[in-house]
Amino acid sequence: MKITIACVGRIKEKFFNDAVNEYLKRLSRFADVNIAETADEKAPENLSPAQAQAVKDREGERLLKKIKDGYVIALAIDGRRMTSPGLSEFMSKKMTEGVSHIVFVIGGSLGLGSAVLDRADMKLSFSDMTFPHQLMRVILLEQVYRSFKISAGEPYHK
Repeated sequence: MKITIACVGRIKEKFFNDAVNEYLKRLSRFADVNIAETADEKAPENLSPAQAQAVKDREGERLLKKIKDGYVIALAIDGRRMTSPGLSEFMSKKMTEGVSHIVFVIGGSLGLGSAVLDRADMKLSFSDMTFPHQLMRVILLEQVYRSFKISAGEPYHK
């Protein structure tokens, strides 16, 4: 299985980088995981809705260039919710159906543009809450790792 995490921005904090690298190392026995970063748009705090959409669209254009193939899952607050065992079952089912590449997409601080959401095969929500996109990368990697552990029948803390 190949997994790509297409995301906006670079992680600047060492502790987030350490966590990402730890989960990439753990995941390496289950899948080929690649992180494809794109630049984030510099945007002032007081954007109008139209300006915010323009920022998401520009970031989205860069994200779409990172998505060549695969089953695309956009992380979006209004997406489908799953439990950890549910995500594991979903990913296993996709592999059984012949999907060999899953692309998870994490937007920037304003979210994802409409073109990225339209391109997605599925939208996935982790919560109604908003998380920093750097932290979301760690949370996503942990849940993907947990999914593989569940599918392999291996113990993992609850």
